[in-house]
Amino acid sequence: MAPAAPKPETLAAFEAAKGFMPLGEGLALYEAAVAAGALGLPLLEVGTYCGRSTILLADAAREAGTVAITVDHHRGSEEQQPGWDYHDPEVVDPEIGLMDTLPTFRRTLHKAGLEEHVIAVVGRSPQVAKAWGGKLGLVFIDGGHTDEHATNDYEGWAPQVADGGLLVIHDVFPDPVDEWTGQAPYRVYLRALASGAFSEVSATESLRVLRRTGQGV
Repeated sequence: MAPAAPKPETLAAFEAAKGFMPLGEGLALYEAAVAAGALGLPLLEVGTYCGRSTILLADAAREAGTVAITVDHHRGSEEQQPGWDYHDPEVVDPEIGLMDTLPTFRRTLHKAGLEEHVIAVVGRSPQVAKAWGGKLGLVFIDGGHTDEHATNDYEGWAPQVADGGLLVIHDVFPDPVDEWTGQAPYRVYLRALASGAFSEVSATESLRVLRRTGQGV
């Protein structure tokens, strides 16, 4: 059976959106979202940025009759601040001088025709996780790349992955040269496997898909 693929218009919207996820990883994320959507539970993303990957989760949620939830404070992660390689001055609020990706995100969803299939939560991941109740079909961790942030995202959201649900981790780079871009997600990925609660389903470039097959985190 051929892997699930997004509609051409969804794929075009993904490729046109601001963001860093390559096409191959996006297709793997979409396939995971479709599989998780069969559980009938929400699909949650940590780390919205401008909505590039949200488009794929929203399309999969629409097909499954569920909803995509995306969590971000919209002030940018560490490597997106001024002076860093991933900084984009187009998403800086000129009035206060801080990053604000929320307006760009909203335009991205509007252009893709997917606004009604997404719940956008504006807040910091650990605080939102503490207030969250209910299981999730998929959790996609794509937030900050420090150990503190990646660990908080994992500890806050991995427990909410339902039995048979998927935990997806982005920017998993085993090479220590990638300390600032992928070592913290890599350590979280190793922790998930070592927990006995998750088993690996697939690896596509820096994207890892795990399924909950046991209890705990």
